[in-house]
Amino acid sequence: MGKLDGKVAFITGVARGQGRSHALRLAGEGADIIGIDICAPIDTVPYPMATPEDLAETTKLVEALDRRIFTQVADTRDAAGLKAAFDAGVAEIGPVDIVLANAGIGHLALVEPEGIYRDVLDVNLTGVFNTVETAIPSMVERGAGGAIVLTGSMAGNNGIGGPSAGGLAYSAAKHGLVGLMRNYANQLGKHNIRCNVVHPTGVNTMLIMNDAMREFFEHHADQGERISKNILPVPYVEPIDISNAMLFLVSDDARYITGVELPVDAGYTVMR
Repeated sequence: MGKLDGKVAFITGVARGQGRSHALRLAGEGADIIGIDICAPIDTVPYPMATPEDLAETTKLVEALDRRIFTQVADTRDAAGLKAAFDAGVAEIGPVDIVLANAGIGHLALVEPEGIYRDVLDVNLTGVFNTVETAIPSMVERGAGGAIVLTGSMAGNNGIGGPSAGGLAYSAAKHGLVGLMRNYANQLGKHNIRCNVVHPTGVNTMLIMNDAMREFFEHHADQGERISKNILPVPYVEPIDISNAMLFLVSDDARYITGVELPVDAGYTVMR
């Protein structure tokens, strides 16, 4: 028996990286998955975004675990489109018990396009708000409780962001998620719906492993050293390390944990 047998998880940014890892980890414990991803470029993002082929691969990998999965291309910034995808997923897979608001973008680059500050906030903060708001009504109406976890960042509890609009927007958005999480924990507790946030250090995904960020750190070595300097002797963690934390928080192992910030940051915050 798995820890999540009979549960359905709604995951954003599911096509690759942390989102795919979360889907596989939860599916391995018995959850069925409703997943969405934008699967298209965002003009201000300086690295390749996920593709429909990536989304199809996530589907294949979850199905190989003998779990059901519904996926659809959707943009978390588009509340109406997000709700349509969510509703279609619920119709096919069943009502949602778990929400992982994971979709996000990063931007540290020497050349900053116009609009990057807005785009980072729109995806990393407003998109999370849209995700949770999309799922809340059905979870409350069903009356079976549930768990919501927001993907934060060490930038959400430390004053980092670098000398860039994109970096500042990223830090501002991740700090904002803490406020959302605390309010949702208060608002939803009476429905036995828990809400928490996980703060990773750098994770080995395209968000940090891209040419634009490497070039940025070549010119701003002090920022690179500051961001990657953890207490434990690793420059970054793997997606599975974050997925394990997500699994804990959405399972009954954490049934009385709500309103908390869980750092999975190799000790980064303790050094500050």
